[in-house]
Amino acid sequence: MTANELQDILVATLTRKTGGNRRRWRIAVGPVRVHSLSTHPHCNWSVTPSGTIHEVAAVENVLDVLRSSHPIVAGG
Repeated sequence: MTANELQDILVATLTRKTGGNRRRWRIAVGPVRVHSLSTHPHCNWSVTPSGTIHEVAAVENVLDVLRSSHPIVAGG
C-alpha cells in the first residue's frame, strides 16, 4: 500500500462514517508522511489533521483503527 492509497482509504472511511464531502476530508486529513523503517519500525507513517475539533477527533479515531491494519506503507 502506498501513502496515496492510505489517504484515499482515510478519506473514504471518514466520508462514509461521518458524512460530508471527500474534498473537505482530504483537506482535514492532509498528506500522509512516510518515515524510514529504521526509525519507525512499528508504524512508518503519520498525518497531522486539521479543521474543527470534531473533524480532528474523527480523523484521530479512524487513524487509530488504520494504524493497526496498515502499519507500514510505501512512499508515493
